[in-house]
Amino acid sequence: MTDVLALARLEIEARRIIIQIDLAQDPPPISGDRVQLQQVLLNLMRNACDAMSDVSYDQRILTISCRHAELKGKPAVMLSVQDRGCGFSVEDAERLFEAFYTTKPHGMGMGLRISLSIAEAHGGKLTASLNSGAPGATFSLLLPAVAGVKAGVNSDQD
Repeated sequence: MTDVLALARLEIEARRIIIQIDLAQDPPPISGDRVQLQQVLLNLMRNACDAMSDVSYDQRILTISCRHAELKGKPAVMLSVQDRGCGFSVEDAERLFEAFYTTKPHGMGMGLRISLSIAEAHGGKLTASLNSGAPGATFSLLLPAVAGVKAGVNSDQD
């Protein structure tokens, strides 16, 4: 996660976005392609930044959290990216992960589709929901944990 934050830091600072990090104690390890998983997190963060472009500076809060979770009855990790931006409509919700579907004026409509494909290739899921009681949206990446390995991301590519 620190690598992705370093990549996004300049953009986040230029847009005057406040970052909040909420990490669980000792999350279980996950296994996968480090670069692909970083790509997913970076895409979700950039989308969140875009969604807050019309929000007043004091409300531009991006929260990244990591929690213990369960996937198909087994231990998992949930990484969530929450913004206080414009959210999405019910119609958009049904199509967010479709290829070539975008709500951005200059978007290609591939970022979320690719992110979903990466999540699924790692045995996980990618979901989107509107925030409860606040503006914006939360995108959550759910990945299966690996038993018997120390905490962190184990890259198949290292």
